[in-house]
Amino acid sequence: MVDVAGRSGVGVGFEVPPGGTVPGGVTGEGSLHAEVVAEIPGEYGSFVFPERVLQKLWLRREVDDGDARLQDGRRVRVREPGRWNHLGGPDFGSAVVEIDGCRRVGDVEVHLRERDWYAHGHGADPAYDGVVLHAVLFPTVEAWTKGREERRIPILVLLPLLRRGLEDYAADEVIERLAGRPETRILDILQGCTPTERRERVLAAAVARWEEKVRWARLRLEHLGWREACHHAALQALGARPNRAAMLQVASVWPLSAWQHGQETPGLAWAGQRSRWTVQGVRPANHPQRRLQQYAEWVARVPEWPERLWEFPWPAVANIAAEVANVRRGVDLSHLRQWACAAVAGGVVRGGRFDSLVCDAWLPLLAARGRDVAGLWFHWFPGELASTLRHARVMADGGEAGGPLCQGVAQGLWAIGMNSEIALQ
Repeated sequence: MVDVAGRSGVGVGFEVPPGGTVPGGVTGEGSLHAEVVAEIPGEYGSFVFPERVLQKLWLRREVDDGDARLQDGRRVRVREPGRWNHLGGPDFGSAVVEIDGCRRVGDVEVHLRERDWYAHGHGADPAYDGVVLHAVLFPTVEAWTKGREERRIPILVLLPLLRRGLEDYAADEVIERLAGRPETRILDILQGCTPTERRERVLAAAVARWEEKVRWARLRLEHLGWREACHHAALQALGARPNRAAMLQVASVWPLSAWQHGQETPGLAWAGQRSRWTVQGVRPANHPQRRLQQYAEWVARVPEWPERLWEFPWPAVANIAAEVANVRRGVDLSHLRQWACAAVAGGVVRGGRFDSLVCDAWLPLLAARGRDVAGLWFHWFPGELASTLRHARVMADGGEAGGPLCQGVAQGLWAIGMNSEIALQ
């Protein structure tokens, strides 16, 4: 079972069938000009995961091989990932791996699926005779990959060994690429459109993003029920991107009742996932230990918060195309935000993280249970998306301010940026 954040064995997710295929299809074939990618359903909407990103993760040692085994059952340790080859031939050269204590030096080929080896013709190519390990993302039923003359190449499945979720890595990749040329990738994809067409495209992307969120919230709700679905979604939303998978594991091991009746739960949760937490580069406010304590304080103040969430009088906003400022004034959104924060979250979670909690966890779950909150989600405050996308929105509007940035526009721009990173390579 692969969870919605892309790690194995955590939360609600989808089965990876034999052979390693995933829902959503595949775009492209491996070559120097077209990159293999997988489209994967995630907690925050479907996302694409390129093979190139998997190669980066291999190079950066994001694989936890402390207790790793090959598909044939032998133990394996990756001592050196090798030199990344950006041209033809195996992906990494001069890699060093130990298989059952036996040191091997050679090439490593990295694929999303084991079958990609054959689809790309590597089995008949003498350039791949030096491959000592085939590293693949998705699980496979095969124990070996066949090289020339039936040479057996050991397979290492990476998905269960990754330190973080696939969606987190995909989002990091977009941020990394946008950082070198602020917002221009989003604008590249909108450049040939009129201002009206740009707004329509952003709106369509936002609607698709919302529908994906609700679809996955519905799956979580069906699998866990209302209280535990809320519990899982809240902990995941509280975690900084590198720690969302670990937060989901915490939610699975320590249900809401454990937090309601056990003061020691935050400490146990922190200690129980010690090997999974990422603290390097995480701001102090987002430190996972602090977030666990914050959630404990939240539950202590409002023990039955999922019931409060459902009973709260969320207003219906019919027209997502209406002026954001007018909608916010009409429902007194600033006051509603403060009221919801106090009544449902005990006033503990605030600022941009509260807005992300509302839009990524609460409103999709409410919609999945039948509440009409799509318009409210669209016009809500952008939360933590604002800092990277506010300027892009103004540029996409043709230089006009166009009113305050809202969650829907921010999500639409984000989705366009995510997709354009693949389309424009």
